[in-house]
Parts: sequence; C-alpha cells; structure tokens
Amino acid sequence: MSRLLHRTGLVSPRVHVGLVVAVTFAALLISAGLRATPGVLIGPLQLNFGWDRATISFAAAVGIFLYGLVGPFAAALMLSIGIRRTMLGGLALMAVATFVSLWMRTPWDYVLSWGMFSGIGSGAVASVLGAAVVNRWFATRQGLVMGLLSASTATGALIFLPFLAWLSRDGAWRPVVLAVSLACLILVPIVALVVPEHPGDIGTRRFGEAADDAPPPPMRQARTFGLAIAVLMRAGRRPVFWLLFGTFFVCGLTTNGLVGTHMIAFCGDHGVAPVAAAGLLSMMGFFDLIGTTASGWLTDRSDPRKLLIVYYGLRGLSLIALPFLSFDSVSLVVFAIFYGLDWIATVPPTVKLANQAFGEAEAPIVFGWIQTGHQLGAAVAAFGAGLVRQETGSYLPAFVAAGMMGLVAAGVLLGARTGEARVPARV
Repeated sequence: MSRLLHRTGLVSPRVHVGLVVAVTFAALLISAGLRATPGVLIGPLQLNFGWDRATISFAAAVGIFLYGLVGPFAAALMLSIGIRRTMLGGLALMAVATFVSLWMRTPWDYVLSWGMFSGIGSGAVASVLGAAVVNRWFATRQGLVMGLLSASTATGALIFLPFLAWLSRDGAWRPVVLAVSLACLILVPIVALVVPEHPGDIGTRRFGEAADDAPPPPMRQARTFGLAIAVLMRAGRRPVFWLLFGTFFVCGLTTNGLVGTHMIAFCGDHGVAPVAAAGLLSMMGFFDLIGTTASGWLTDRSDPRKLLIVYYGLRGLSLIALPFLSFDSVSLVVFAIFYGLDWIATVPPTVKLANQAFGEAEAPIVFGWIQTGHQLGAAVAAFGAGLVRQETGSYLPAFVAAGMMGLVAAGVLLGARTGEARVPARV
C-alpha cells in the first residue's frame, strides 16, 4: 500500500520519510498510553470489584515486564518478517486484549488481558521499534530522531491520561478500556497504508545518506528466537552490556514503574483529585517531549555517558525530595516540569552507546535486551510500591528508595568505561 501511495505522486519520498516517523511516533505513543492506563484504573477497579492495590499492581507489573521482555524478540522479528508486519501484529493484539477485558470478572482476567496479552502486544510496539526505524531510515541525526520518538513514551501520558481520568471520574472503568482499544484499532490501517519496509521501496535512501555511501550491511533471514538469543549471548560477554542493562533497570524503576503507575494514587493520598494528578503526568509528558528531544540533540554532540550521569543524578534527587513537598499546586508543578524534562532523556544516549559498542545491525536487538532491564525495573517498582503502600500505609519508602537507586546509577556510570571497540555485525 505504501508503494502505491508513493506511485500516485501524492507525496514525495522526503515527505514519506516524515510520515514514517509520524506514524511510528503515534504507534509508540499509543503503546505507552496503554501501559500508563493501569495507573488510572487503580481507583475504579478497587471501587467496582473490591480488588486490593497489590493485586491490581501485580497485573500492571506483569504487563510492564512483558513489555520489556518481548522487545529483543520483536527487534529480531522486525528483521525476519519486517517492521510493518510486527507493528500491525502488536497493534492488533493490543486492541483485542484490551477490548475483551470489558467482560473481565476476576483479577486473573485482568492479569491476562491488561497484563499478559497487552504486555506482549505493546512490547512489539516499544522503544526497540524506534531504534529499528532510526537505524533503517536515518544515516545522520539519529540521536535527534531517537530523542523525538523516545519522547512519545511519556507524551502518551500527555495525550491519554487527562482524558482517561475524566472518563473514570465517577469510578467508571469500561469507557477507559474502550477508548484505549479503539485508539489501537484506528492506527492499524494507517500503518498498513503509510509505512514501507525499506527506503528503497519508495525510491529513496536513508536520510542524510549520499549516493556514493556504502549501504548498511544486509541482514539475512534468521529464526527470530534463535537470533535474539544469539545476540544476547554475544552481548552478555561484554561489561558494557551489563552496565547499560543495570542503569536502564534503574531508569524503569524510577519512571513508568513508580511514577507512571502510582503517581495518581500517591497524589490521592495527599488529597489531590485523580483528574488533577493526571494533569501533572500530562505536564510531565509535555516537558519530556522537550527534554528528550533536546537530549537527542545533545547526544549527537556530546559524550553520552556524561549525559547519563547528569540525568540519573538529577532524577534521583527529585524523587527523594518529592515525598517531602507540601503537595500544593506550586510545588507539584515545579516537580512535574523538572522531572518531566528528565523522564526518558536517558534513551538517546543509551541507544548511542549500544550502537557504538555493538554496531547498527545488531544494536536494535541489543537495545531490546537492555529495554528488558528497564521493564524489569519498572515491574519491580509497580508491584513493590503497591505492596509497600498496602503494608505501611505510605508511598514514602518506595520513592526514597527509588531516588537512592538513581544516585547509585549515576555513581556507577561515573566510574565506568564505555568506549569499547565496536563488534562487527553478525546475524
């Protein structure tokens, strides 16, 4: 379909590249919005079903973990069957999984629909998709474009959460579920129409690539599972992989696992209404769009390790300070702006370090495994913070512990070496 759109002359190849980026951004935004939705559903599900917070948090943790675990296999799948087919399959699975949850009655129904199946679907449309699209479609300005696409993971909150919180204002949960399902479904035909598999399919080259540049190394067909495991075995023998995996574990623990899942409930403990708390997450999403895009620009021009030290250090300090704020409108707005600028700013420098260490051919799969660390950390925070709140009656220990982990990650990066020689691509 994308070739037909190009042949009609309706769009030029350069404009078509922009459309690919825009549709990828929209897919990542919807996937991130789906993963943020359990934070809105905590209150309504407690009210309608009587489930406790730890049970609801467990389903969110399952979804977050699978969202990350699927990443490297999705990256390998993009090499074996193509980026477009992987996107279509992930979006369709998200739409079906969330839609059937309209008939859930038990906690296990919630775990299966919003945890397992939507986690698998959203994992196919996650940060690894952005890394694959950037490497396939851009020879220059990769950091800037990766920053823009990474920002969509928090911009999903900007678009979805205030509206979803409004839909759930009277304790309703079905309108929330239906809205997310329809958003996933609407994007399916758009991806089928607009996204080609390769730049050559629409008569162009990678952005910034000269006619006499050597093409990127060809990737031969491979079994998806075997390819993902083989890349992990090679990457796992190198310390830089575990450095990035561990620091990205902290990234997930301090962002979507803790703040993304529990911020609305945390604000509720301090008398802040759900719609207002969702507005704070929305504000974080807006400033993340600025901060992460700027991080991509900086990544093209600066040492990515130094950027990560700054990002993790500032994030840790802000999380330690949050529980001690007065939770008035001024202090919360200041926190939302400061924290939002740093929300996913870690992604572009992490991707650049993976590209430098492992080469552009394997880097998306390696980043998929690093992203697994991110989502493992997020799952620990999503479940752990809910359990801490249930057992102690306060979120304070969870936020302070997460902030300390951010400072530890900054300290580890400060003493680490990442400038290893690149490994030749092997598939």
